[in-house]
Amino acid sequence: MSKPEIHPTWFKESPVFFDGKLICYVGSTKPKLTVDVWLQNHPFYTDSQTVIDTEGRVERFMKKYGLGSTES
Repeated sequence: MSKPEIHPTWFKESPVFFDGKLICYVGSTKPKLTVDVWLQNHPFYTDSQTVIDTEGRVERFMKKYGLGSTES
């Protein structure tokens, strides 16, 4: 038998808010949840994700420090 005084209160339908608007209800130990990022504004799902170009890093390093070629 579990001890009732050590477990947090469970809320079956806690509202989830984004930007002051109700999104959905979920089970939680908190009575109200506020999120900053969710499916509708996440960069991965909205195709607004930017890809960082990391090509040429070695060449830039070599040029910056005047090391010339990488051949031994």
